[in-house]
Amino acid sequence: MPSVSKTTATKVQDMPPFTEHTDDLDGYTVNFVTLRVDMDLTPLQKGLPDDRCQCPHWGYQFSGTQTFHYPDHDEVVTAGSAFYAPPGHNASATADSEFLVFSPAEQLRETEAVMASNMKALQGA
Repeated sequence: MPSVSKTTATKVQDMPPFTEHTDDLDGYTVNFVTLRVDMDLTPLQKGLPDDRCQCPHWGYQFSGTQTFHYPDHDEVVTAGSAFYAPPGHNASATADSEFLVFSPAEQLRETEAVMASNMKALQGA
């Protein structure tokens, strides 16, 4: 059975706003995420269908609060809660949030490519 932990993940991004430990397991990406600041991913999702993430995510919120924004409602995830975010969401989270997310790898790569492009554009502005 494949497995990964925060300490064994093969990809690590350590940036001022967040740290992410990532690995892929049988077609799914596993992300261990720690935020240092409040974050709203909405501006980074511009250009995705409906300007919203179309990748489903399953996860667990260890600390802090995460909010998934849908066209007709918001869903707040608090510490100690498991969650499922279906396609068609934007997300924001509070500083000091820590969570674990499982996502279909190929869909997540497509989403992250758009987000990385938007990040570059915002940094150049």
